[in-house]
Amino acid sequence: MSTIKQIQVTFDCAEPVRLANFWCEVLGYVLPPVPEGHATWEECFASLPPEDTVYFACTDPAGVAPRLLFQRVPEGKVVKNRVHLDVRAGVGLVGDERLATLEAECARLMALGGKHVLTQRADGVNESCITMQDIEGNEFCLA
Repeated sequence: MSTIKQIQVTFDCAEPVRLANFWCEVLGYVLPPVPEGHATWEECFASLPPEDTVYFACTDPAGVAPRLLFQRVPEGKVVKNRVHLDVRAGVGLVGDERLATLEAECARLMALGGKHVLTQRADGVNESCITMQDIEGNEFCLA
């Protein structure tokens, strides 16, 4: 039996390059280099037939975390995600310090187009977390 060594997380979306740029900012990921002869990925994609601009990816610069792939689909998002990413911005922090860190990260991501959905405050059993949506409405948590 083989052992899985790596995973990739794939997002269905309307605008692969735009969503990849958002997640690069969230996670500190990087985009692949723009092909020679083009100033931006948008310029590159504009020169291609529409069927060639369906996918776009970004990666962890350290090569440790999963690659993110964004694939254009014709339909929009209509229901809650069944799977979501937890962006662990408050690792090792508790109480007010954790909540303040999560709120600061939430504010940073809102400035990039993310949307605050819900803040769940520590309740004595679970620590605080914040539910957000990316620029296309995909839910994720700051934990």
